[in-house]
Amino acid sequence: MKTSNIHFRTLREAPAEAVIASHQLMMRADLIRKLGNGLYTYMPLGLMAYRKVENIIKQELNASGALEFKPTVVVPGDIWKESGRWDTMGPQMLKAKNRGEQDMVVSPTAEEAYTAIMRQGLTSYKQLPINCYQINTKYRDEIRPRYGVMRGREFNMMDAYSLHTGDESLDETYQAYAKAYLRIFKRMGLEVIPVKADTGAMGGSGSEEFMVESEVGDDTLMICPDCKYAANVEKASCKPDAAVDNDGNPQKKTDAAIEEVATPNVFSIEDMEKFFGCTSKMFIKALVYRVINSSLDLSKAPFCEKLELKKEGNNAFYPLSYVCVLIRGDLEVNEAKLAGALKASEVCLADDEEIRAVAGAGHGFVGPVSVKCPILQDLSVNDMHDGFAGAGKDGFHIKHVEPGRDYTPWMNCDVRTVVVGDKCPVCGGTFYSKKGNELGHIFKLGKKYTQSMGVTYLDENGKSAVPTMGCYGIGVDRVLASIVERFHDDKGIQWPMTVAPFQVAIVPIKYKDSMKDAADKLYDELTKAGIEVLLDDRDERPGVKFNDMDLMGFPIRITVGEKNLPNVEIKMRTAAEPEMIPLDGAAEKVAAMVRDALNTLNS
Repeated sequence: MKTSNIHFRTLREAPAEAVIASHQLMMRADLIRKLGNGLYTYMPLGLMAYRKVENIIKQELNASGALEFKPTVVVPGDIWKESGRWDTMGPQMLKAKNRGEQDMVVSPTAEEAYTAIMRQGLTSYKQLPINCYQINTKYRDEIRPRYGVMRGREFNMMDAYSLHTGDESLDETYQAYAKAYLRIFKRMGLEVIPVKADTGAMGGSGSEEFMVESEVGDDTLMICPDCKYAANVEKASCKPDAAVDNDGNPQKKTDAAIEEVATPNVFSIEDMEKFFGCTSKMFIKALVYRVINSSLDLSKAPFCEKLELKKEGNNAFYPLSYVCVLIRGDLEVNEAKLAGALKASEVCLADDEEIRAVAGAGHGFVGPVSVKCPILQDLSVNDMHDGFAGAGKDGFHIKHVEPGRDYTPWMNCDVRTVVVGDKCPVCGGTFYSKKGNELGHIFKLGKKYTQSMGVTYLDENGKSAVPTMGCYGIGVDRVLASIVERFHDDKGIQWPMTVAPFQVAIVPIKYKDSMKDAADKLYDELTKAGIEVLLDDRDERPGVKFNDMDLMGFPIRITVGEKNLPNVEIKMRTAAEPEMIPLDGAAEKVAAMVRDALNTLNS
C-alpha cells in the first residue's frame, strides 16, 4: 500500500492528557483518536495492528480446541437479575430501557449472556464440555478512564467460557487456556508472569492472571525469588509470622482479667505504642467495615437477625451489613480479600456515625469485647495473647485481652495485606514486588452462574445435574498498548514483526525518476513474496518521512536514494546503523529477514 492511500496525520507533540508512552505514541502516530472521555477510535494503521493481535489470539484459541461465537453487546437486564449481579455489579454497568420499558445492559462482561445462550438446548452430559470464545466490545463506566486504550470506558475483550460435567474436565480446559495464553503473548514478544489472583466480582474458586511488568502498572505483584510463587497483592498470602512481645519472644497466655485503662488522645497504633511502651504486635486493631451486597449466609451471625435480605431469582444477598475486622496492630487489611471472604461486591471503612452505632465509640477506641456486629478475625490474631485493644468507649483501651476467652470471632480467615519482606507460603523465601499490568485472566467459576440461572442437564444416571463453568479473558486493547509500552524508544514505536501494521516501509528520498523505479521494483517483488509493505510516495522532505516511519515503528525501512543507487539502504528499526546492499537481491534479503523474525516469535 502507498501512503497516499492512507489517511493519517502524525503529531510532533502528544496531547497533554497522554502521560504514558503507549498513549503518547499511539496518539502521535495516529493509531488512535479520542472521541470522548475514555472513548477512542482506531484509525487505519492502528486497526491493522489491532487485527494482528486479534488474529494471533484467534489462531491459538482455535488450535486449543475453542470455537468462536458472537453474542450481542446489548443484552436483556433480566439475565443479570437471574445471576444476582443486576444490583451488585455497581455503577460501572451502563443500564438503559428500550421502547418497551425493558431493562437492558451494555455488556461489561458476558458470563450471563453465555450462560443464557448455552443453556438453550442443553439436555445431556453427552453435549459437554462446551468451549466457546468471542472477541467483542465491552463498556464499563470507569470513574477515571486513563492511559488511552490501556484503560478506556469502551474496550475490546476476548471472552471465553466453558461448561463441564465436573472439576476434572474444567481443569483440563483451564490448563489448555493457560498454555494458549503463554503462546499468544510469546508470539507478540511479551514476557508474562502468571500470578494467583483475586476472583473479584466474577466469583468462583480460583483464578490466575497473566501480567506484564510495567512501571505504570495498576497492579502490584508479590514474587518469591526462590520458587515459582507469584500473586497479585490482592490475593497474595504469606507464611504466618509469630506474634511476639517486646523482647521478641512468643506471646504468652495470661490469666489476668481485662483491665480498662484511660487513654485520652490515644487514637492510632502509633499513639498506643508510645502510651503503653509496647510493640505494635501486642495490639489488636479493630476496624468496622460497611459491607455491600454480601451473599454470605448471615442468618446465624451475631447481631444480624434484623438485616434486610433481598432476593433476585435464585440469589439472596444482604444489601447492607457491617463487620468488625480484627488484625494484628502492625498489619493492614486487604479489602479485596475481605470482600472475597464476605462474598460482597464492595467493602469500605464505615463512617464515624456508623462506627458509633455498631461499636459504641469512635474510631481508635473500637474493641472486640463490646462491638455489636459479627467479628471477622485475621489469622494473625490467632496466636496473640495478653494483648491490648479498644474498650468500645471513647478515651479508653483495655489490656490483658485473650482472643477466644474474652470474645468469640464469627469468622477466622486471612485478610492481611502481604508486603515486601514477608515470607513465601510455599518455600519461605522473601517476597519482592513488581508493578504489572493484567493482560489476561482465567477463572474457575464453578456453579456461581449455572446454579443461579437454572442451567441443568441429565447426567449418566439420568439425574438432573448443574454444570460447572470456566471463564477466560484477554484485554485486546490493553495488549496492544502494552506492546507499545514495552517496545519503543525516544523516536517512536518498535513493533514486533508479528503485530506491525506493515512489516516493511520503503522510503524513496523523492518518488520520481530512478528512485521511483527502484522503489516500485522493491514494492512489487516484496508484495509478490507475501510481505506487507508500505511505500512512502509523499512529496515530503526526507527528514519528515524518516521521522514518521520511526514514529510508526515499522520493523524494516528501505531507503532509496539517487546517490546510493544501484544500492539501497536497509535498516532494522531496532538497529543502530543501516546496511547498504545492491538493489538486485534486496527484496529477497528483506523477505528473509521478515520470515526469520516471524519464525522466531511464532516458534
